[in-house]
Amino acid sequence: MTSGVQFDLDALFASASTLALVPVFLAALLLVRGVPALLYLRTIGARGTGVAALLQATSLPFIVAASMIGIDLGLLDPGAGAALVAAGLLSVLCFPLAALTVIRRGEHAAGRTPDRPALTPLDSSGGLT
Repeated sequence: MTSGVQFDLDALFASASTLALVPVFLAALLLVRGVPALLYLRTIGARGTGVAALLQATSLPFIVAASMIGIDLGLLDPGAGAALVAAGLLSVLCFPLAALTVIRRGEHAAGRTPDRPALTPLDSSGGLT
């Protein structure tokens, strides 16, 4: 059994159309894996739903395995496989960063920072309300 991936960078940059698949696949990841987060909208609000969508859209291991199997079976062009893996890599790098940015902007808008949590009002007896 082996682990790892051989990323075919030459196949990715072989043609402009192959390279253009990367943002298409990245958008498809966000659409297919992120849209189900709309189920949380009533529970966690718009900001939380956006964060959940971004984090759900983050994917790499399945993409690597599926693309390697597709290439080995001759069902997937090596360039398209490289574009899929590149989109997966970008999702792992960009989507969590975007989710963190959304979270921090929400904290900033609410007057909170990671160093200064939101103040909780106390009742007259000193307990939390």
